[in-house]
Amino acid sequence: MNKQHKLTLISLLFGTFLSAQTLTLQESIDKTLENHPDIKSSSLKIKQSESSYKSSYASYLPQVNLDANYNVTQTFVLPQNGTFNTIDDDGWSATASVKQKIWDFSQTSSKVDAANIDKTISQLSLKEMKALLVYKVKSLYETMIVESEAITVREKDLEAKIAYYKQSLALVKEGLKTKADASRFLSAVYSAKENLAAANASFDKAKTTLSLYMGEDIQEGVLLQTELLKQESTVDKSSEQEILNTNYTLKISTQNIEKNLLLHKSAKAKHYGSIDAIASYSHVDTLNAYDAKLAGITFSIPLYSGGRVSAESQKAKIGSSIAIEQKASQELALKDEFERLIIDIKHHNKTIEAKKAEIESAKETKKVLDGRYTEGLSTYIEVLDATSIVLNAKLGLLEAYYLKSMAINRIEYLKGKI
Repeated sequence: MNKQHKLTLISLLFGTFLSAQTLTLQESIDKTLENHPDIKSSSLKIKQSESSYKSSYASYLPQVNLDANYNVTQTFVLPQNGTFNTIDDDGWSATASVKQKIWDFSQTSSKVDAANIDKTISQLSLKEMKALLVYKVKSLYETMIVESEAITVREKDLEAKIAYYKQSLALVKEGLKTKADASRFLSAVYSAKENLAAANASFDKAKTTLSLYMGEDIQEGVLLQTELLKQESTVDKSSEQEILNTNYTLKISTQNIEKNLLLHKSAKAKHYGSIDAIASYSHVDTLNAYDAKLAGITFSIPLYSGGRVSAESQKAKIGSSIAIEQKASQELALKDEFERLIIDIKHHNKTIEAKKAEIESAKETKKVLDGRYTEGLSTYIEVLDATSIVLNAKLGLLEAYYLKSMAINRIEYLKGKI
């Protein structure tokens, strides 16, 4: 073997290796979670909530300010010999002040705790987004599996109908069949080609969407983990309680209830005002230069705010009630969806058993009718009907496996599995 032939053989082997690479479900999930913009957005929201927490917590710390002003001209009034005289002069002053909150009846502490809960909600939202994307990736991946299997079934169906068409042409030449037979089989060939093209299009759509999720192209001829379609999972009534305990949406609702209660507590505390320690040092240079010092404690209480404080308190209280009712509504929706999924899984199990039996029966019937058609004892209509029954049973079995797997994946998502 010369060098050129060796290089060609190596290229063919390498190309075969590349085309036979397997794309695993876990690889699809990992790349999606790494590259999807929704994950990056949720991660940024966590950082945003951390900044909000720092902003709220800053109210605990001393607030230091420096104020300065310069007046180009200012009128001063001076008493002299029982009369008042005025003089215009420039002047400036500078003041450094410190204010430290002592007690505000839990206004600040409640806001800080609410901001801390916001951080927790952001973290839960990120986990919820991951669980949702995992569910979507599973759906796309298994759609690719179903459509690739459907393509194989459709290709075999097309091959069979082309063979029937050629056989019918031969039988027409021998005078054993009419041209109607050949025309009907040719029509079936065109229909099979159209159905195959539709299956290829569905596969390409799922592959394109998944590649966008992953942030990279999926190679042509990629191999998939087809065994995932026939996954088994133990799902019973106990899974309902697990969903109620682990579902991220419910956890977020629980946190929202606590957050609104804290905001209500903070809003109520505004009625009582706050106690602060203050200190300042000033230097004034006008007609005379002097320093001024101040240290003390202030207590401020809102006597009248136009109803703003009361309205904020009422708004926060209503927000708490809304959050409680929203959680109750979400629990009902989750219970309803879970019950429906359990019913679907049981239904799909029965469908799978029925389709398996139907395939075996249809294959036997088709085999008999193929022989009878060759001998002129059955019509092309009977043959095509038998072929359609086998095809529909195979496709129905694929669909049942897919729908069952999707129901199982949905329950895993509701449990918050990543």
